[in-house]
Amino acid sequence: MPGISRKTAVALAASASMALLATACTGQSGGGGGDDASKEQTINFWHGWSAPNEVKAVKSLVAGFEKAHPNIHVNIVGNMTDDKINQALRAGGDKAPDVVSSFTTNNVGKFCSSGAFVDLNPLFEKAHIDPETTFPKAMNEYTQFEGDRCTVPLLGDAYGLYYNKTAFEKAGIASPPKTWSEFEKDAKKLTITKGDSYSQLGFMPNYHGWESTTEHYFGQFSPTYFDSSGKSNIAKDPAFTAGFTLQKKLVDELGGFRKLETYRSKLGDEWGPKHPFHTGQVAMQLDGEWRLGMAEEAKPGFEIGVAPLPVPDDRADQYGKGYITGTIAGIASTSRKQNAAWELVKYMTTDTDAVVGFANGIHNVPSTLAALKSPKLKYDPRFKTFLDIASNPDSTTTPPSVNGGTYLVTIQQFGYDYESGKTKDLKAGLAATARQIDTDIAQAK
Repeated sequence: MPGISRKTAVALAASASMALLATACTGQSGGGGGDDASKEQTINFWHGWSAPNEVKAVKSLVAGFEKAHPNIHVNIVGNMTDDKINQALRAGGDKAPDVVSSFTTNNVGKFCSSGAFVDLNPLFEKAHIDPETTFPKAMNEYTQFEGDRCTVPLLGDAYGLYYNKTAFEKAGIASPPKTWSEFEKDAKKLTITKGDSYSQLGFMPNYHGWESTTEHYFGQFSPTYFDSSGKSNIAKDPAFTAGFTLQKKLVDELGGFRKLETYRSKLGDEWGPKHPFHTGQVAMQLDGEWRLGMAEEAKPGFEIGVAPLPVPDDRADQYGKGYITGTIAGIASTSRKQNAAWELVKYMTTDTDAVVGFANGIHNVPSTLAALKSPKLKYDPRFKTFLDIASNPDSTTTPPSVNGGTYLVTIQQFGYDYESGKTKDLKAGLAATARQIDTDIAQAK
């Protein structure tokens, strides 16, 4: 279960904090790679987890590594943000991290292009490990940038649909929707108005609606964010037009942007027990695998159902896929103990039992294909939905960029303008957004 730092919006905002990395590290090796991983030594591992069960799971993971490598001792430093990591990499020294884990997948392009982390491809080759057959397709994609695999997946997050089974029964809905048109009908059927508001909303479609961000929606449309030359593709790929159009239609059909925003502003926050899905104020919720545990802890007065997110009607054969993101790990280019650091990274991310044990400890999705199928995984039967989404080859992610998640922030901002009616011309708005994305990327190079 993630802490608040896992929230996508926070991760996007955090991408701005990495701007200094370009000056912090410029591909230097820092003398790394010359250490002997068989000798007695200590390395520093920095991570962002902070909840007691998460910290305990990290310690257990590292204890397993130290047992397998008794000569390598690991100094664990937790609750580290990308900003703090950036400062440590700039400062260097014996206390700086050798191995880093980050929740901000969107920063992979920066980590790789700035040289902040070493390219792991040669190390994978030397270890005879093939990333393409080791990691799920989407996770394999978001851990590299322009051929530089400077990060590796360390558990993942898969997005699906949570639904209130009691509300479904009352509305006469037999099963969760599989296509977008079915989803629209169910969302309207589950919506119960009360005066100028709602006593129950079928689904909160607005982009501010917790995890209903543009990239989470559009993952079901399999968009291509950039063309072969690296230019923004959002004005050319019909997936974006379809995604914006269908979301706006749902906003209008469920009462309009203003009415929905007024209702949303009075609901509980994403991370507390009063989340509107927990309380029954919203009957369906787009969310990650961690929501199941959080929702059950809140003791809702209904049975929770879990299913993949619906897909566009013309992609009905792809039902079962979803949007994938997750935690990443890398080796600092300033580290002077890169061989020992690689042993830790390799253990944490490719050892099946280690990955499974860690996934069991923090209730995230395993990040290797072997771990996803392991009989040692412990989970609520409903959690299997997310395991299946993670291993589905049709599942998607958002590609890394040289300026991190800035392009996603730009698209999201356009989404706010379009859903609210501030911008009415979708075609012109997408073209302007594409130009802004291209300008931002050109300036970042």
